Amino acid sequence: MDKTTEPGLIELVKRGGEFRTIPGAGPQEYLTNLLKAIELPPKVNRKALLSAALEREALMTTAVGNGIALPHPRNPVITESAEQLVSISFTEQELDWGALDGKSVHTVILIISASPKMHLHTLSRINFFCQQESFRMQLRNRASAREILKTIEENERAWSV
Repeated sequence: MDKTTEPGLIELVKRGGEFRTIPGAGPQEYLTNLLKAIELPPKVNRKALLSAALEREALMTTAVGNGIALPHPRNPVITESAEQLVSISFTEQELDWGALDGKSVHTVILIISASPKMHLHTLSRINFFCQQESFRMQLRNRASAREILKTIEENERAWSV
């Protein structure tokens, strides 16, 4: 897939649907509840996706610090670029996700990619935003979906100039 056909982060986040607050006492319960709540492509088996995401968590935490976790399956569970998505959700209460910085997680950004290349592309974009204090504050303060999407869209537009 060449770069011109890869969806931007804004498109992936819009595909991920509305931003939800999800209950859960820990990563496993949270991911279980998240995968019940979000709309997934018809071909995706929720149980298989949950199993793959938990298997990845068992290897090493996906909590990247500053209250953010980026769970994802280790291997793609979809094959079509048009089915890729990024779901942003918030925890009801802060969760111990085993973050290396010791901070509890308040925001979960689930990544579902069709290829390792696209996964790394998406992850690098998300990482850029997670390094921005203003974006982290938007997440911490549970800014509206419109505000968060506007931030992503403005940055992606600037990247393409």
